[in-house]
Amino acid sequence: MNDDEDEAFRALLRGLRVAHAGDLPVFDPATAPDAPLPLFRRWLREAAEAGEPGPHTMTLATAGADRRPSQRTVMLHDADERGWHFGTHRTSRKGRELAENPHASLAFHWMREGRQVRVSGRAVEAGPEESAADLRGRSPAALAAALAGSGRQSEVLGSYEELLRAFDAAYERAGRDPDATASTWALYVLEADEVEFYQEEARRRHVRLRYRRVPGERGGWQRELLWP
Repeated sequence: MNDDEDEAFRALLRGLRVAHAGDLPVFDPATAPDAPLPLFRRWLREAAEAGEPGPHTMTLATAGADRRPSQRTVMLHDADERGWHFGTHRTSRKGRELAENPHASLAFHWMREGRQVRVSGRAVEAGPEESAADLRGRSPAALAAALAGSGRQSEVLGSYEELLRAFDAAYERAGRDPDATASTWALYVLEADEVEFYQEEARRRHVRLRYRRVPGERGGWQRELLWP
């Protein structure tokens, strides 16, 4: 790298703009429900209707016993009164870190609507029956990927050819047995104790509404506004 390349890169960053779908939605926090789940479901549905690519994708942040954080993009499988659901292998990095430290955080970013949602709490395994059902409910390609990665996800790969052989075998098994299970697959439920909703505003008077779980409060949650 030289000084000209560094400056060109910085100029590129300064010139980038966030592309919204049009006029940003107006979010009046006074109209928000007592609990975060109905609002989350509505925002995700509106993101999908606005054409947001992959509105169910989210960043999952975990940290193990060494307290070094790691992030990755995963898919939301459900959101209900128990919490936010996602799946992974227990033997993956995130699975190992959740075993050492169950506290985790999720982040959704819906650029077209100028919205973000952050969810934090404790992730727990849903149990073997629900984990197996979650795997059966996935697409054939996703099932094959789970079968191929069972016990190996996040491990060092010797060669790309090794990956191809494993996936060929996994696709054959998934086609032959659509109810196949991967012994290391687990469905996790993040039991939220804090959920924050962020709505951008054209003049940067962004709205941040945080729900904190407080037993005894109306709906079991306390709502508060935050400075953007």
